[in-house]
Amino acid sequence: MKIERVTVQRFRHKTNTVRDSDGHGHPGPESDTVNAVLTITTDTGLEGRVIVSPANVSEAVLDRFVRPNLIGEDPLLIEHLWYKIYKWQRLSAQMLTDRVLTAVDLALWDLKGKAAGMPVWKLLGGARPKILAYGSTMCGDDLENGLATPDDYARFASWMVNERGYKAVKLHGWMPPVPGAPDVRKDYKACAAVREAVGPDIPLMLDPHHFYSRTDTLWLADRLAELDFRWMEEPMEEASMASYQWLTANTKLNILGPETMTGKHWTRGEWVKNDACDLVRSGVWDVGGITPSMKVAAMAECFHMSCEMHGHGAGNLAVALAIHNTSFVERGLLHPFIDYDKPKEYQNRIDDEMDMEGYVHGRNEPGLGQDLNMEYIEGNLVNG
Repeated sequence: MKIERVTVQRFRHKTNTVRDSDGHGHPGPESDTVNAVLTITTDTGLEGRVIVSPANVSEAVLDRFVRPNLIGEDPLLIEHLWYKIYKWQRLSAQMLTDRVLTAVDLALWDLKGKAAGMPVWKLLGGARPKILAYGSTMCGDDLENGLATPDDYARFASWMVNERGYKAVKLHGWMPPVPGAPDVRKDYKACAAVREAVGPDIPLMLDPHHFYSRTDTLWLADRLAELDFRWMEEPMEEASMASYQWLTANTKLNILGPETMTGKHWTRGEWVKNDACDLVRSGVWDVGGITPSMKVAAMAECFHMSCEMHGHGAGNLAVALAIHNTSFVERGLLHPFIDYDKPKEYQNRIDDEMDMEGYVHGRNEPGLGQDLNMEYIEGNLVNG
């Protein structure tokens, strides 16, 4: 079996999420947006697919770095193919990003699962058939009855736990350009309000403004420790590993990282070696796919550390179900004005359906676990 084609279909669908000037998502009026599906096809007709942002699968990047390294190759040799493409990153003038690597890697794993007749989470090892999800909020906003005040967060967290069944909650604080943000004390007030609303037994986490100073970060960390928060992630620029070494040495709160810092599994190994985190952060879209995510998890396990996956989606769910040393799968981003459980037009079902006990279950269909409505996708194609 050999790879014959690597193709992209760009398609239009509806969204009710808008991006602010700093890139954060918020509820907004329904509008059209464009997404893409990357397909890797073999000479046997077997296909692997993944939904991806069109920016990460431009024809120029595919022609220059992906197709020459994949076409004619055995699609089951994913480790070989990942390295074959990865080594072009150094001289790609930053065109070949980790997200390109991720898109290719996920499509290859989807194909491999279908070839084996197995779901990817079982193919990777299958540590558990289900995993608890934590509800991950959108960033704060200034919308009435949205996430504009600490009371708004408390009310929404109460609904997540008591009505929807989440057994853990993560807050994203207020970020610029929301008026008054960032404000470390307002972030703390939201966290305190949520703790009061959900009680002492629900695990809580915070993802605050990502560029706080050391002093603001330490103040917030110490307050969160008093509230018995499980962790805080990325409160400072992650390029400064020394700042995280200082932080972990000076607070009782668990620090999770790195999240967005480049360098894949190698960077995460350096953070562990240098005591810059208490819990290790991975995520398929942050490190270049399932292939390096599994290496991060194995490395963390060697040091008796948790590896917490960043972000939702079929790839992160497959890894979370495949490894022992993770607590939850992230589910979101959530907001009072958005129905996260409703499939998008191009989905027959969402990737991470959750029961009322707070569990996301691994599905037994071969492949990555997506259920795409290809009829819709092919009926709404766009050029460019």
